[in-house]
Amino acid sequence: MMHLLTSPEAWAALLTLTALEIVLGIDNVIFISVIVSRIPEQQAYRARQIGLALALVFRILLLSVLVWLIGLTAPVFSFASYDFSWRDLILIGGGLFLIAKATHEIHAEVEADDGEGDHKSGGSAFFWVIVQIVVIDIVFSLDSIITAIGMAQDIEIMVAAVVIACLIMYISSGPVSRFVAEHPTTKMLALAFLVLIGVALVADGLAFHIPRGYIYFAIVFSAAVEFFNVLAKRNRRKAGKSSA
Repeated sequence: MMHLLTSPEAWAALLTLTALEIVLGIDNVIFISVIVSRIPEQQAYRARQIGLALALVFRILLLSVLVWLIGLTAPVFSFASYDFSWRDLILIGGGLFLIAKATHEIHAEVEADDGEGDHKSGGSAFFWVIVQIVVIDIVFSLDSIITAIGMAQDIEIMVAAVVIACLIMYISSGPVSRFVAEHPTTKMLALAFLVLIGVALVADGLAFHIPRGYIYFAIVFSAAVEFFNVLAKRNRRKAGKSSA
């Protein structure tokens, strides 16, 4: 352990891997922010805590079974000349889940539906939110940890990077969730991001890799445009009040 603390290569690997884990965690934060927006704020706060704690737990558990995890990339069956591994199946399933969930939420927003809270008790809605967070945590954890395995050789560096990334996700999830709740148009944008991410996961599972740089550029560019829209609306509202 001491040789890692004094090794420039180890610190470089930690910084690089932490940055990658944070970028990969953006998807998770967006999903959690959207999914908790339909339950009361106090429950939403607890759901974010539980969801991100589970994300950390799943990542550390997956790191502890590296041999089994690496085996997930081995083909388990073939179909139409494609070899499918357990990783592929999990990514396809998770991507389809994201697409279905985001489409359902978009439909609810367009139809001005109050969402699942109308049909379920508070406790049931909270439980369903946690279940969905657990499912998507597993999917994103798998992608994140496979990246970690490819980037670093020391388990200590992997665990440290994952813990740091999850702490940053935890800190950022609250402001992101509040921003989404306060600005309804950003929720529709976030749901569109989830559809995009879901398509990318399914494509990865089908051995058609979409460079993540393109996806993250689209997300950042769209988010920047929406930020200026929100800023413009706020300034127009202030100007209207001052003229009145």
